[in-house]
Amino acid sequence: MTQIPDETSQTTPEREWQGGMRFLPVALFFIAVILIFIGGSAALLYNLFSEYSGIRNIWLLVCGVPFALVIAVIIIIFNLYTRFGKPLRQIFGAIDSVAEGDLSVRVPEDSSPQFGELIKRFNKMVIELERADQQRRNLTADIAHELRTPLHIIQGKLEGITDGVYEATPQHINDALEETKLLGRLVNDLQTLSLAETGQLPLHKTRFLLGDLIRDISSNFSSQAASLGVQLETRIGDPSRQIAADYVRLTQVFSNLISNALRHTPKGGTISLETESIAGERRLTRIRVKDTGEGIPAEDLPFIFDRFWRAEKSRTRDGHANSGLGLAIAKQLIHAHGGTIDVESEVSKGTSFVIELPE
Repeated sequence: MTQIPDETSQTTPEREWQGGMRFLPVALFFIAVILIFIGGSAALLYNLFSEYSGIRNIWLLVCGVPFALVIAVIIIIFNLYTRFGKPLRQIFGAIDSVAEGDLSVRVPEDSSPQFGELIKRFNKMVIELERADQQRRNLTADIAHELRTPLHIIQGKLEGITDGVYEATPQHINDALEETKLLGRLVNDLQTLSLAETGQLPLHKTRFLLGDLIRDISSNFSSQAASLGVQLETRIGDPSRQIAADYVRLTQVFSNLISNALRHTPKGGTISLETESIAGERRLTRIRVKDTGEGIPAEDLPFIFDRFWRAEKSRTRDGHANSGLGLAIAKQLIHAHGGTIDVESEVSKGTSFVIELPE
């Protein structure tokens, strides 16, 4: 049986040879142009010299002047290849590698004004593709990891009750029920995140006072903050400021941020919600959620909005597992409103999330 060669098994020299074959028609075109140019130049010079100076040595004209022109053309072609042909060949080779699934390929940096910026943008694109591919590979493992613990707890509780190890008391049943609720929250969070990332999450926008939203959130967490010994403050810059947004989704965003702040702010610390108006071409509202907690290391800041990122792998102080999806959902919900969210943090001094929303 004849075996069909696999394109992905081709060696680098074979790939480079195939890449060079793309330029064969261009090379033939240039050769044809050169030959026509040489022949035309020789004929023109011969006619000029033979008519006005009486020189009729056709061999001098054919072999002398055209030879110099050929040298000049070769130098020009070599220069053009160095400036255009070589970078294009490298870019085409890199594109072929990406198409074959090799996201580790990079095009060598080029300082030419024609291709320097193109190569930088191409390499940046491949880096982002490689990072997205790595996140996709980790997603299945992360979901399995998050589902495994509550499933094991539920299975253990039910098997214990079935085998008579545990009595079917309300406490044991409630423990299993809490884990099923945790699974439900995780599935809902994944669905919300997936819809938001694809732009399919419906938003029910209404116009309301931003101060009402901040006061409601503060009221929802005031008792929890008091029980933890954390002071919860609000500073509303303009009580009459209104925004058009989905009230429920923004409540979800700020609830995630306040929950995170409570987990990482020690007793005696402070969490504040501050609002201010920003003047400019677009009227924006800035909301800042600040805490005096433990802060986030600088090396972790680029990843805190990734799915399943957590500063700690243990359970939180209230006994519930942190799914690691809260910040990722918050980012997508803010983007769905046409806003931005950034973070500033310093270890041992606290963290500040800055949200800007259009009016």
